[in-house]
Amino acid sequence: MVYLNGNFIKKNQASVSVMDRGFLFGDGVYEVIPVYQGKLFRLTAHLKRLQNSLDAIKIPSPHSNNEWLEILNQLLGYSQPLNQSLYLQITRGSDTQRRHSFEALTPTVYIESSPLIPKTKQALKQGFSAITQTDIRWSRCDIKATSLLANVLYSQNAKENQVEEIILHRNDIVTEGATSNVFIIKNKTLFTHPSGAHILSGITRDLALESALACKLPINESVFSVDELLNADEVWISSSTREIMPITQIDNQLINHGKIGTYWECVYNHYQQLKND
Repeated sequence: MVYLNGNFIKKNQASVSVMDRGFLFGDGVYEVIPVYQGKLFRLTAHLKRLQNSLDAIKIPSPHSNNEWLEILNQLLGYSQPLNQSLYLQITRGSDTQRRHSFEALTPTVYIESSPLIPKTKQALKQGFSAITQTDIRWSRCDIKATSLLANVLYSQNAKENQVEEIILHRNDIVTEGATSNVFIIKNKTLFTHPSGAHILSGITRDLALESALACKLPINESVFSVDELLNADEVWISSSTREIMPITQIDNQLINHGKIGTYWECVYNHYQQLKND
């Protein structure tokens, strides 16, 4: 079952108008919310980011936080697994003709729930590979917009190169992954690109920083270069579905001799505790 504009219906019966601006222009935003043991994880933070994205592109929020909570819990009632990934998409709505400018429209709201199966700690300990590429995206990456063509092409490139992620850089400065945030450890300090227009500051990113503090790991939210990335003591990526994943090879170069580091394990363990709070 999925939710579409006030109705809970079977997924294969859900459809939107060809005049929907999400279909025509990618004119919309989205959010992904993990659910652990049937409990919505950090819902307040996710709804705040959703509202920020809506405000940024001038779409009025179709629901209050209490209404979102009721809808999400009702949709979860149709799901069997306790761990789920909820995908919310809100577009500006359907117009009467295709035009770049817009009038006041009724937003289209679509939500689906999928099983969430994070990799086990043992699987993560094997480490994962990435490659670097130039960041060609627009300059408002902080908006969680549905217009993700560049990210789609990066992800396909990762698939074709048999790596986990594409790590992006602008003018030799690492920004983030195509679908993740990026962290490095150097000299017993955690570095990550500061929040701003060039990255989507993920909820999981915030939780990784929270976990790092719990592990007594100093944090420096500042830029670092591709060379510093390749010479880091540890490299991680984070997202709601990956959680916190160690990267042990980039551009065919081993990080930490191809082994995960001790800081990752501490941060990973603390993150798992947060999920159960």
